[in-house]
Amino acid sequence: MILEHKGITIFYKDEGNGEAIVFLHGFLENTSMWKPFIPELSKNNRVICIDLLGHGKTGCLGYIHSMELMAEAVEAVLNHLNIKKSIFIGHSMGGYVSLAFAEKNQDAVKGLCLMNSTPQEDTLEKKKNRDRAIIAVKQNHKTFIRMAVANLFSPANRTILKNEIKNTTEAALKTPLQGIIAALEGMKTRKDRLKILKNSTFKKMIIVGRKDPVLDYKNLISLIKPTKVNLIEFPDGHMSHIENKDEFLQQIMYFIEK
Repeated sequence: MILEHKGITIFYKDEGNGEAIVFLHGFLENTSMWKPFIPELSKNNRVICIDLLGHGKTGCLGYIHSMELMAEAVEAVLNHLNIKKSIFIGHSMGGYVSLAFAEKNQDAVKGLCLMNSTPQEDTLEKKKNRDRAIIAVKQNHKTFIRMAVANLFSPANRTILKNEIKNTTEAALKTPLQGIIAALEGMKTRKDRLKILKNSTFKKMIIVGRKDPVLDYKNLISLIKPTKVNLIEFPDGHMSHIENKDEFLQQIMYFIEK
């Protein structure tokens, strides 16, 4: 399904009935990443998957896609569907967008799961890495994508899950150059939103991978432990929906139902 928003098209999927569950993908991903989980989850829930700005079949809205701008697009879809309250599941960048949405629309959030994501802003070093990535993307975005996707998995899984990595890479290669750069710029300038996890009253969960090559596992654990956020640890990398597929579905279903 599509929605016209600020002169561009936003693509989304809407399946099932019941509790509204909003799935937001990560950087270089799109709604297709949730496909294996929709049949089970849509049996008792209304599952909404949205292509974020510059990803999948959704257009670009300028040259910097801030997390707030992406959250506005999500809000537009939910308003169009007349959904007042939802549970959000956000993978990596999708987690940043979920937090931006929650900051502005706290009453519209029933639950929030950060999946291989963090409430923290980029460190100075991470911001420099984003700038390096933008240079690499401009030089050869296909090479950048191939390397970036493989590096999201734990080292051992880069061999074991070769076919899954190939499929994920093929989906990522459809991301337009402008969308890649705009997302990198937006993630680089995002603000710290730890207070959302600390102060909000809706239910919260965070899924972390012990061998996540992207996030600082130990730092994230120490950050979350003083909060009332339910912490789920998986043994692998940044791609829990692939590396720990069955356990991921189980935890998501429990989070939705409890």
